[in-house]
Amino acid sequence: MPSDDPVVREIHARIDIVSFIGQYVDLKKRGRDFVGLCPFHGEKTPSFHVHPAPDNFFKCFGCGVGGDVLAFVRRHENLTFGDAKRMLAAKAGIEIAPERPGAVRARSEREAIFEANRVAREFFARHLREPGGARARDYLERRGFGEAVRERFELGYAPERWDALVHELQGAGVDLAVAARAGLVKAGQSGYYDFYRDRLMVPTAATTGETIAFGGRALGDAEPKYLNTATTPVYTKGRHLFALNLARRAARADRTMIVVEGYLDCIALHQAGFENAVAALGTSFTDEQAAELRKYADYVFLCFDGDAAGSSAATKAVETASHALEHAGSSVRVVVLPAGDDPDSFVRTHGPDGFRDALAAAKPAIEYRIDAQVDGLRRGFDSPAKAAFEAEALIERLTPRPEWDRWRVYVANRLQVNVDDLRNSRFLARSTNFGPRRADPPPRGSRHASASVEPLSFEREVLSILLEDPTLAGEYRTRIDPSRFRNAVYRQVYERVIGASESLRTPADVFALFGDDDDGAALIASLGRADRSSAVRYGDSEARRSHLDRVVERLQLDGTRERYRQVQEAIDARLSAGEPVPGELRREFDELVAKLKR
Repeated sequence: MPSDDPVVREIHARIDIVSFIGQYVDLKKRGRDFVGLCPFHGEKTPSFHVHPAPDNFFKCFGCGVGGDVLAFVRRHENLTFGDAKRMLAAKAGIEIAPERPGAVRARSEREAIFEANRVAREFFARHLREPGGARARDYLERRGFGEAVRERFELGYAPERWDALVHELQGAGVDLAVAARAGLVKAGQSGYYDFYRDRLMVPTAATTGETIAFGGRALGDAEPKYLNTATTPVYTKGRHLFALNLARRAARADRTMIVVEGYLDCIALHQAGFENAVAALGTSFTDEQAAELRKYADYVFLCFDGDAAGSSAATKAVETASHALEHAGSSVRVVVLPAGDDPDSFVRTHGPDGFRDALAAAKPAIEYRIDAQVDGLRRGFDSPAKAAFEAEALIERLTPRPEWDRWRVYVANRLQVNVDDLRNSRFLARSTNFGPRRADPPPRGSRHASASVEPLSFEREVLSILLEDPTLAGEYRTRIDPSRFRNAVYRQVYERVIGASESLRTPADVFALFGDDDDGAALIASLGRADRSSAVRYGDSEARRSHLDRVVERLQLDGTRERYRQVQEAIDARLSAGEPVPGELRREFDELVAKLKR
């Protein structure tokens, strides 16, 4: 929702954020700000800050949540952006235009599907308790699932009939066309029929509690073994995590979660006392699921089956999770189970203590990825020199530069080669050392010689400054081009901010830009003006402007260096081919060298 929405602006003007949040949180004044215990995660030391007008936003340094008053009420009351706006507008006495008919229909359809899923969930749970559910109960008992965990996860049974759920839905007044869009029934030549039959039923809930999907496990030889809800208006495969509604509460204390593949593995871990477990719902781990985890966990354990398929899934999940969580400071570790075991069988055989030992022995994500690659290097090369060459390239690709030497020692021991072989292969591992011969680089004694713009550093600092002082967005939108942002998420946020620069006055205006974008709002919250991770502190607007000027200067210098490289290569190519170098190319080269010497 753009920040020039007159209703949003009026809400910010009329509702005092301190007074409003004070109805939910016991706030105490500390300096200019007000602090209290965060209502969104358990804590004993206050880390929840509310910044009064003119800033008008809140930020928790414990869980990272932040935003304007709309963001607070959305999260606290589990409301959509539109519903939160309507609620606050009513409190402030602001007239609001009626919703578009299309938006009303979409909201009504979602509510109708939630109701259909509720009726189905209660129907399946009832049939699990009745005589007809004996086979499903026997299956659960063989798996060691007691009555308490069955009730907690609201497990059920779909009867072996074609119209049992159809009749239940009709009796509850549910439109069967809506039930079909929810994936509960299918349309046939003679009418609707049940999609799930003779299966153990496992419902998936949203973090707000509504049932959004089902998984059905065959009790006999029926195929497929697992039958899951496809994409519906309330559920997108690959976006949600099973049991996140329960696990997020258990993760409050240490912000740690365990990710497994299947929902029965997840239920088994919950029964064993690991209530911070979630499941990927039968899909390869995705960026969207990682983004959900990032909201609740700083530490993530990935635990997959101990066979070839499990290892492949774990490797893919580590790649995704590491990429998605790295900017949030989350740590990813991989639990390696014995071949033939899955989390369910392992915890039943070795008990909770055995699984705790497996968690304690989990490998850091980088180590797991390196081990997987090193095993391939050992099999794929017949000489230590070739293996060292590839290993050095691997280290530079997967690990942070300050840690290269530590990982060289580790990899050298795994490959049984001398660590100096890896160090000496650094030159060979860089393909840039094998390009065309270049002229000598410009002298390094100038004040610009070591200047460079580290992508994540400059991107975070630019966005932090624009959050502190949004009026600078218009001034620098043409001087700092979005194309210079290498991180796609940061670039999208920057584009949105500079696109609305004319209407931005306070941090609350920036938060309002992302009122309907939870991920964008979370990123903006992480860049708050009191962000403890910020590398730079700015005293006033002039200090912020001065820093942005340095960023512009450095970006211009990087552009000059890149053009210098291109011209240099063009001259080398002509000389290598025995062709004359055009005068304009030589003049441009001289001009670039002069710029770099300044």
